[in-house]
Amino acid sequence: MDERRSNILNASRTEISRLQLLSVFFEEEALYKIFLRSQVIHQVFENNEDLDIDKLEIFHIQFTDSLIELLKKIKKNNEKNVSLIYDEISLNKELIEKMGSSVFDEKNFNLDKQQQSLKINLSLRKLFQVLSDQTEEFPFSNHINSFSSRYAGDFYYDISSGQLGQLIDFLPKDMYLNTHASIQKKLMGQLCKYDFRTVFYCGLKSGQLIIEVYKFLDQEKYFLFFPSRNLFLFCELGELNGIDFTNNRSEKGRIIQELSYKNDTLSSSAAALKTHIPTEIIGLLKENYHKISDINFMDHLNNYDVQANILKAMLKTDLF
Repeated sequence: MDERRSNILNASRTEISRLQLLSVFFEEEALYKIFLRSQVIHQVFENNEDLDIDKLEIFHIQFTDSLIELLKKIKKNNEKNVSLIYDEISLNKELIEKMGSSVFDEKNFNLDKQQQSLKINLSLRKLFQVLSDQTEEFPFSNHINSFSSRYAGDFYYDISSGQLGQLIDFLPKDMYLNTHASIQKKLMGQLCKYDFRTVFYCGLKSGQLIIEVYKFLDQEKYFLFFPSRNLFLFCELGELNGIDFTNNRSEKGRIIQELSYKNDTLSSSAAALKTHIPTEIIGLLKENYHKISDINFMDHLNNYDVQANILKAMLKTDLF
């Protein structure tokens, strides 16, 4: 075998190996078919010394070189976009870690709800005694506002200032009023009837103002405690339009959940984007596969200059 023929065959093997690596990377059927067909073409020349070896070199110059260059450009562009996705995933993870360290979990919240309910029930019993005896004794349990201070930012639902105003509106004639607290007369009557057995239902916030909503045990009756005025009023949940009370995750917990879901979605997108080939180029690959699969392809190789250069033209476009 003369040196020139040997060099062209060696170069051909190198080109085909590069094409094989790219076909495995992209996992595109049309590309894999081109790789297989290129192997066949190489084998034909390697097994038949009577064929003009220069045509094998021309084949790679016209088709394989340009195709590999195009695929490398696609791969590089994809990797750049994937890198941006992974940067976003990394930033989301950092935010999740920062927020996670400051979020009170639902277990603590649910345990402390029980303690807060006991404090309110004891305070209301005491308030009833104070009102009955007409004394000025302070009725509220110690640290009764610490629960909201701790959990309002994460677990209380947002309401508008208009909704808050509607909830805390009352007629003075309907109220028991003293130095320390105000409570609806009918509400106190119901609390006495049901022996002050209530549970914390939810928290509401409007800016810095908060409301705690309580539910009568075994009854579909609710009342609110407005700490800023030590005010107790019946509460109609129907007035709280737009609040999903079935969603009891903390605000930060919900954000963490959303970021985690987004990261899962981004990871899937990155995996798909890494090997993505634009539809226009897939069509071009199929077209080129049909050309090199033509039984008379090698006889007409010199006539394919213009068509083969489509790949080279694609390299100069703004497609990427």
